[in-house]
Amino acid sequence: MVNSVKSLNKTSIIIFLVCLSIIFLNKGNLESNSNDWIIYQAEDSSLNGVNVAKNTSNYLGKGYVTDFNNPKDFINFKVNVPNKGLYVLKVRYSVPTGRGDKRTRVILNGKDIGEIVLLESESNKFTESTGKIIKLQKGINTIKFLSDWGYYNFDSIKVKLASSKDINSIRNNLVNHNASKEARRLMAFLVDNNGKSIISGQQGLSYVDWIYKATGKKPAIVGFDFKNYSPSLTSHGIASNQVQQAIEWSRAGGIVQFQWHWNAPKDLKEWDKGFYTKFTSFDIEYALDHPKSEEYKLIMRDIDAIAVQLKTLQIAKVPVLFRPLHEAEGGWFWWGAKGPETAKKLYKIMFNRLTYHHKINNLIWIWNSLSPNWYPGDNYVDIVSYDSYPNVGNYGSAKNKYERLISLVRNKKLVTMSENGSIPDPENLIKDKVSWSWFMTWSDFIKTKNSLEHVRKVYNSKNVITLDKLPEFKKY
Repeated sequence: MVNSVKSLNKTSIIIFLVCLSIIFLNKGNLESNSNDWIIYQAEDSSLNGVNVAKNTSNYLGKGYVTDFNNPKDFINFKVNVPNKGLYVLKVRYSVPTGRGDKRTRVILNGKDIGEIVLLESESNKFTESTGKIIKLQKGINTIKFLSDWGYYNFDSIKVKLASSKDINSIRNNLVNHNASKEARRLMAFLVDNNGKSIISGQQGLSYVDWIYKATGKKPAIVGFDFKNYSPSLTSHGIASNQVQQAIEWSRAGGIVQFQWHWNAPKDLKEWDKGFYTKFTSFDIEYALDHPKSEEYKLIMRDIDAIAVQLKTLQIAKVPVLFRPLHEAEGGWFWWGAKGPETAKKLYKIMFNRLTYHHKINNLIWIWNSLSPNWYPGDNYVDIVSYDSYPNVGNYGSAKNKYERLISLVRNKKLVTMSENGSIPDPENLIKDKVSWSWFMTWSDFIKTKNSLEHVRKVYNSKNVITLDKLPEFKKY
């Protein structure tokens, strides 16, 4: 019995020593496992014009790098990976409160591959950026981060071999779990098309014929407006046929988008311009803070009036790209005049009223702001958007705004250009790797902000989806 125990102990010791040897032999390769994150500390990288500090809390390692005060300041990492391929790159950083969003420019193996947006972080704490997909070669790679905008702190980076989920992280799930099959089919198409082509759009059905005569093509999306269904306008005898037009456009195979230039319920200085802050004294903050007030009841009355129109579209099986409370961040519309918390509260009230009370299920919900402070949250938004109005003739990709939105939703939701003056050139979108889901040229800006030559180029590009290229959604 004693000999058996001794023999067992010897065997156990030998097994333990063998395992320990394997661990030490592979110690240098443990961090290079392609399924794990490989972490590199900023203070251990090559530094130029920057310094190591330890003042801000929750950093990793021995400190962090700060004093990015000059555009040419940089840190340079040597990243060693076992295999070439696509990797996810994330930056751990902080942006001091009150400094606003920042950007750092990435130079991979000597090639500029664009920027990473660094959103302002809470209480100066370190946080992680959205994952950026990069292509690494086997062995040593250099990843340099140029100060660019500067005034941020850099803690570390990490890389991991990208999975198919990382590369295609956007899902076609809608925030309304009872979404109609029409809405789900449209969302599936938008997600499937993302990164392949940009979808053409035009605000106002009356401009479609002009585009067709000029280019031989029609836009895939037409934008409509609930403005003249606002009760404070209908009470003056204003009528609208936008819903009927939208149904006809959908039956012709097109995609429908609606926003609502919501004429304020009361307190109008000019009754037909009451969606502008300067033409109404209606106090949305007071209304929402006093649910028993007349103002609150009028808000609900107005939402219910639009629900009637949405129900008509739902019965006609028309899915709607719905963009309520647009451009709230600008403050020029009354729904954004009292700041982000009030606007977000109103948006959520509208979402809940339409979704759960009226059971409107044909909507794809679009939020229209770049700022994290204004974002209502992932549970209320399907698509985020930006309204682009560059100088006339500027056909750039609006890459910086695109990357800010990608960071806002952590690359988990579609990003679109919900309004534009000049149309981005499809070639610039490809060159800059910018994947706006669609563009939506505002009314007569198709003529006044774009040359005829440019409009023809865009609408006849192989990288632009026009009406004739849309799938048959009933079978999608």
